[in-house]
Amino acid sequence: MEDGKLTVRAVERALDILLCFTHVHELSLTEISQRVDLHKSTVHRLLASLEGKGFLIRDAASDKYRLGFSLWELSANLSQGDDLGAILLPEMERLRDVIGETVSLYLRDSMERVRIQAVQSNHAIRRVAPVGARMPLFVGASSKVLTAYADEAVQAQVLQEAERSTPGFDRDSYLQQLRETHRMGFATSFEEREPGAAAIAAPVLGRSGKLAAAIAVSGPANRLTPEMMQAYAPTLLEAARRMGTMLS
Repeated sequence: MEDGKLTVRAVERALDILLCFTHVHELSLTEISQRVDLHKSTVHRLLASLEGKGFLIRDAASDKYRLGFSLWELSANLSQGDDLGAILLPEMERLRDVIGETVSLYLRDSMERVRIQAVQSNHAIRRVAPVGARMPLFVGASSKVLTAYADEAVQAQVLQEAERSTPGFDRDSYLQQLRETHRMGFATSFEEREPGAAAIAAPVLGRSGKLAAAIAVSGPANRLTPEMMQAYAPTLLEAARRMGTMLS
């Protein structure tokens, strides 16, 4: 049993190392050690194993690590039929062309939302949306949509996490926002998560009526004003409806 626990722990640590590269291209041993909060000697052994299997590559000149070709080989076998980002990309581009702002697609992963696809605005000043970014489920338009259309157990977890991590969190106000999201069919946020940013989001419901994702339009708050978001709502809802018809 003890050997099994050690093996699982090693796997978890190796995966944590790979996840360090979600937002950066290269990292040194020291940087990785700091990010995963492990001693350098432990990280070095794990890096050697990952490098040996081709999941990481070490640059001899800089002594930094980057993702290896084994990950590309694995990704080549992803089922495109299950890839929401690929399926809905044309509709996302169409929505961007109509509204002119950045369009993002989000999924819920436990107590976070993950951006799995994005189409950037063509404006010189725009809100850049990196794919793979993770954000909490209790703030932002997309979070409200993903939470409002989740079951009660998930909502209870989100509220518990929000109260734990956010001093002064107003539970009643947030529940009211979730009810409004469900009633209106969309949610908005204005400088909730970061100053100067605004967003409007709607649920993408499959033909079975089950929530598949949240589609969001985001941009600078001085351009994406509350009035403009209300004006864009019908266009967003129609885009979300079309996306839903493409899913089972």
